[in-house]
Amino acid sequence: MAFFSNLWHRIWDTVLDNRNKLTTTGGFLLGIIATIGFKDLYPDLEAHFRRRMRNLRGQDIPHPLPGQPDYVRLEDHTGRKSSLIPSSGVDPRRTTQHEIAMGVEGLIGNTPLIKLKALSEATGCEILGKAEFLNGAGNSPKDRVALSMINHAEEEGLIKPDRGDTIYEGTVGSTGISLAAVCRARGYKAHICMPSDVAVEKSDLLLKLGATVERVKPASIVDQDQFVNAARRRAREHTDDPNKPGRGFFADQFENTANYIAHQNTTGPEILEQTDGDLAAFIAGAGTGGTISGVALALKPRIPGLKVVLADPQGSGLYNKVKFGVMFSPTEAEGTRRRHQVDSIVEGIGVNRVTANFSAGFHLIDDAVKVSDAQAMRMARWLVEKEGLFVGASSAVNLVAAAQVAKGMERGARIVTVICDSGTRHLSKFWKEAGDVGGEGVGYSLEDILSMK
Repeated sequence: MAFFSNLWHRIWDTVLDNRNKLTTTGGFLLGIIATIGFKDLYPDLEAHFRRRMRNLRGQDIPHPLPGQPDYVRLEDHTGRKSSLIPSSGVDPRRTTQHEIAMGVEGLIGNTPLIKLKALSEATGCEILGKAEFLNGAGNSPKDRVALSMINHAEEEGLIKPDRGDTIYEGTVGSTGISLAAVCRARGYKAHICMPSDVAVEKSDLLLKLGATVERVKPASIVDQDQFVNAARRRAREHTDDPNKPGRGFFADQFENTANYIAHQNTTGPEILEQTDGDLAAFIAGAGTGGTISGVALALKPRIPGLKVVLADPQGSGLYNKVKFGVMFSPTEAEGTRRRHQVDSIVEGIGVNRVTANFSAGFHLIDDAVKVSDAQAMRMARWLVEKEGLFVGASSAVNLVAAAQVAKGMERGARIVTVICDSGTRHLSKFWKEAGDVGGEGVGYSLEDILSMK
């Protein structure tokens, strides 16, 4: 019995061993057959995959831009958030889903549009403010201009970082502040000439930014000691002085067309994208004229029927230039002018000459609104009371003009204007005259403001 039992186990082991070999061999052969049979299906599967990825990239999966690292998106369906892992070997601990700005220059541009709820409700139109005070260098639209002028000068070989070059500019404040910040970031020094009657906090801020500040007596542009002419002269003196390092560059914001080009290339296209082209009117003031010209050049060809309107403070001659083709202000008449500059408490806009930047878009300006100092100050207070928004003088002028334009528009029309800067750099002048919110005059309606002289 033991013999037959051992024989049976040997026969069974042999059968099992052969069955395993047959199974392994059969599986291998079956895999080859399957591969041959389905090989023609691979191109279709790959094409389907590529189509799906293209569709997804058009929705929510970011497509890397040229020069950026390629990212592989790992989807985790266990409840945790997806993460971006760089496929190019970059340390994932240094990677984020959010864009990281490159220095102070990365904080310039792409400012939001703010719907002014109270002003929109009061006018029946949708009034939007381009929040240029959120630019991160000098906190005004002049950040775009300062960066553009420096970039153009570098491209033309006029200036070079870190060799002692100094940028000179004549300004009532905002352009100088933006230049001072950008200059520090780019390896230049800034020398700012400004009228001595400008709000003192502007010169104080310039000094804190490391700029040299030269306050000069207010004068007409024909006077060689006028602040713009003084800056031009200082730049020339620097270049001619062999004892000064580097060279002097006069930025010349009024005539330097890099000014309006900055707004044509950035501010205008941003507004177009943010409104999807649904826009009835754009309103802005003009000092150098760069903002209104640049935005008009960007928007007018793309938005049929768009109305571009100049907001002009009292004492400026641009209102009459747009309305009647003649540069004239009643305060320029002999014996009536109280000061050499534009006769207004408003700083930053208003001028009595046509600059190169204003000329670039002048043919695209459809109308103009004259705004008095009283209206601007009352509007500034109204905005604090109704919107909680603390703005500077030029912003208040823009918003008075926007409300005035809204009166002639169809209900629901969309109007965009510019909120240039905060009221914090207008405390010692404009806001000193405007007074504290909560004092005399609380309760003024928008109609009261628009009807003021």
